[in-house]
Amino acid sequence: MCGRYKIERSPEELRAFFNFEEHPNFPPRYNIAPTQPVPIVRRVAGKRHFRLVRWGLVPSWMKEMPKSVLINARAETIDEKPSFRGGFRHRRCLIPADGFYEWQARDGRPKQPHLIRRSDGAPFAMAGIWDDWLSADGSELETCAVVTIAANDRLAPIHHRMPVILDPADWDAWLDNEATSAKEAAEFLKPAPDDVMQAMPVSPRVNKISEDDVGLTQIVDPDADQGPADGAKQASPEDDQLSLL
Repeated sequence: MCGRYKIERSPEELRAFFNFEEHPNFPPRYNIAPTQPVPIVRRVAGKRHFRLVRWGLVPSWMKEMPKSVLINARAETIDEKPSFRGGFRHRRCLIPADGFYEWQARDGRPKQPHLIRRSDGAPFAMAGIWDDWLSADGSELETCAVVTIAANDRLAPIHHRMPVILDPADWDAWLDNEATSAKEAAEFLKPAPDDVMQAMPVSPRVNKISEDDVGLTQIVDPDADQGPADGAKQASPEDDQLSLL
């Protein structure tokens, strides 16, 4: 799954990399968590556009805000589940990132967080879907979910799921909801090749949503005493939802 990630590139670096029209201003983030505002890139009138939305999909057909939000959409069933089907067919997006975190289970010890990033250090696009929800009082909320897939051989020892990392050559087709059918878009939903991503153990401070600094990205010795590992409860890998309670 994907429950935390980071974007430390500057807005202008991201604009040049993703070629969107806007000139946004936002600080580096080292521990982005569900329900927080996150940038997405989507296609409007043939051009890429930047938009801040809330992470945690709320389908447009819901009558009231759910107690749990959908932070991930499983690629294997995305075109079958009512919560995701409309977004997959009509509202696909890129979710920019330059790293994400996964937690590795260890016998008798706290889970070890790992930062996973491209081997060449470049930013990347996680496959995403978005939706537009309207509350009873008329307020509008745009939300998104990260599309996940079974992990590749390199990352599977850490976690059995990973975000779909889209090849830049596929970005335009993924974003073109009119020209690219759901069946064609499904061809892009596959694990990144083993040599594209690398993982490194990092501090359990990342467990806490309140921790958000560059020190979270520093490599640590997983066998050394890293202090208490308490903090935010991790969403279950088998349940791509986050409780709002």
